[in-house]
Amino acid sequence: MNESLIKVGLRQKAVYVPSLPAESTTAAPAADTVLLVANLAKLGYAAAEPLRQALMNTTTAFQAQLLAVLREVTGTDKNWTPLVKGWDKPTGEGRLDHLVTWLTNVFQGKGTRLPCGHLIPPNTFSLERYNGCPFCGTPFEQAPIEYTGQGSKLKELGLWTDVEVAGYLRDLLESKTALDATQQDSLQRLLAVLPLPADVVIAMKETRLAVIDAYVQLGQPDKAQAFFTSPTDILRYLWFKKTGFAQLVEPKTIIRKQQRNGAHVHAPLDRSAQARVQATADLKLKYSRPEAAMVADWLNALPQSPAQLCEIMHPKRGMWVRFIRALRLAEYSKKAGRTKLREMLDLFYNQTYPVWQGRVNHFRLRVDAPQTFALLQQRPGLFARSLFANMIWFGAEPAVAAFAQIIDQVPARLVFTLNMYADTYFIKNGKRAVKPLGGASKQIPTNHLLDMYDERELETMQAAVASLCLLAMERRFAAQPTTHRTIYIDPALYKIPVAIGDRSETVQDLPAALMGTRFPVEGDSVRLFMQWGVGLPAQHLDMDLSCTVSYVGSTERCSFSQLVATGCKHSGDIQSIPNQVGTAEYIELDLPALQQAQAQYVTFTSNAYSYGALSPNLVVGWMSSQHPMRISSSGVAYDPSCVQHQVRVTKSLSKGLVFGVLDVAQREIVWLEMSFQGQLVQNLNVRGVQTLLRKLESKLSIGQLLAIKARAQNLQMVETAEADEVYSTTWAMNTAAVTQLLVD
Repeated sequence: MNESLIKVGLRQKAVYVPSLPAESTTAAPAADTVLLVANLAKLGYAAAEPLRQALMNTTTAFQAQLLAVLREVTGTDKNWTPLVKGWDKPTGEGRLDHLVTWLTNVFQGKGTRLPCGHLIPPNTFSLERYNGCPFCGTPFEQAPIEYTGQGSKLKELGLWTDVEVAGYLRDLLESKTALDATQQDSLQRLLAVLPLPADVVIAMKETRLAVIDAYVQLGQPDKAQAFFTSPTDILRYLWFKKTGFAQLVEPKTIIRKQQRNGAHVHAPLDRSAQARVQATADLKLKYSRPEAAMVADWLNALPQSPAQLCEIMHPKRGMWVRFIRALRLAEYSKKAGRTKLREMLDLFYNQTYPVWQGRVNHFRLRVDAPQTFALLQQRPGLFARSLFANMIWFGAEPAVAAFAQIIDQVPARLVFTLNMYADTYFIKNGKRAVKPLGGASKQIPTNHLLDMYDERELETMQAAVASLCLLAMERRFAAQPTTHRTIYIDPALYKIPVAIGDRSETVQDLPAALMGTRFPVEGDSVRLFMQWGVGLPAQHLDMDLSCTVSYVGSTERCSFSQLVATGCKHSGDIQSIPNQVGTAEYIELDLPALQQAQAQYVTFTSNAYSYGALSPNLVVGWMSSQHPMRISSSGVAYDPSCVQHQVRVTKSLSKGLVFGVLDVAQREIVWLEMSFQGQLVQNLNVRGVQTLLRKLESKLSIGQLLAIKARAQNLQMVETAEADEVYSTTWAMNTAAVTQLLVD
């Protein structure tokens, strides 16, 4: 129990400390607590005074567990040995060395035979500089971490008690936006050890999945019934259990992605056909009789009529046909008490039910605005998602007027999304950054119907959307009663975006940050790192760490094929992993050299060169410190105290991941997550990264949202924390609590 709670607490810059029973006298000696605090400092963490006092009352066993968990999440027990020793000094290897080595191995010439079987001819690679084979990238040696505590600043950890844990669980459940992968993982951990709050209202359908699964695991599926409002909720849960995806990613999309992941730049290594067969087999559905009966009861108990159920199921008809057959619902519908299920299946197979979207399309194609808007007003959420397109199709004035009538019924997250993205939508001949379900981020052209309007008309459309959305939110804030008179907004909150629209798919085991958060670089270097292969047997598994340096009109890359670039040094290409402990790659960025070369941005990327997607539990991130960061004699360059941010890939369909962008002039790193397709860094579209950055910059910040609240409620903004309402960066760490500002 403590382990899960400690891990969740660390993501919130806190440590969970259990309360000892009143009669307990087993607290650890003071010397042990001092030693624990010293060990935390080596890992880059300091204990706040309340935490320090609480640790004095904990047991020796708990302190040992806390230190073990922190070492686990910081990765001190992993293998961080790179291919090259002293890789900050280039080895001078080139393509000619690889060609000569290849010829020597083909014709069995003279050379040094390595454990991997390759011959390294003389006058090519300096073998004393390598921890493995320089030709095939197989590591032979492992070394421990030598340097810790080099971080220029310690990250302070606060105290988490049972009260804070219960409050955080409630915040996650009541979040007004979809939880990201880190929050979903935290929610599942908390539900495994804590009871569900009695009076909690779960706002998001994806959030309900964890609660439903918890009841199913406890053998109480009848209690899960209350969390199903439509057949789509049941389908989402079944697909979540099958694939791990909280969204309804179509089977054909998963199969297509797996097939692409199996492709290879070298034809003999192409496994796309086998990947398609394997993906198809993995998605085959099979359920036991108790599981089938459980789903049949869920469907039969839904509140809608059989015709309404069929209409809701229609958009995912193909998936439903597969599930109905696999669950043998036709058989279970004949059981007593399942009349609604039997009628629904009859209507569904005969397709004798109306389809709402079909009627919308019918009137829309006939340019019948009154009938189209009358139907859209029945479903405010769908109206919000199609507002921009309808403004272009029917004209701004009637569309905005119709939407204004139901805007108070639209979830706040959609209202703010409309306000944020209006600027990027109404631009002629531009590009928009989108991420289809299960797909990689891509750029798409803006709506071609924009050419029907001149620039002035488009600016009017943007202004109409912005004014309508802001007015609606001000009305919602103003309707909230308050006795407060002053408000303090931390200036840093104006640089942190509200978590709307971007669902991170990676887990942040260390203190979490929102996509778009900017991290200042205090020293003259940034060290990228990637670690993968922990828990896997020794095998060929080639993940590549790389970066792209962008200049005005040109780019330069540092990767396995070019170990040295302007202001960049790579630690060498590892293509195989050792047994169980994994392996690592690094890239050192020299900011003064990049500034002198007038570089604009440096994009951090990770790719799966091997067959398949990015390796599960692959960790990427960067280190930064005001002081120089040392490299051990064996080349180990990882120091947990210098880690500024890191993420862990849990489940991915992508071969490439962008995990950060360095703004050279501003000396800031922007944390973002952008998947892309391709096993090489050359497959990355740098313009797509710039488009995503513009999208993040257009997002509403937490500070701006609080300013709207202050204006609507006539709160006076003060510059000190002595106010009736105080909003600090510590408060903003709990992004689920921040979403409570999205008033519905």
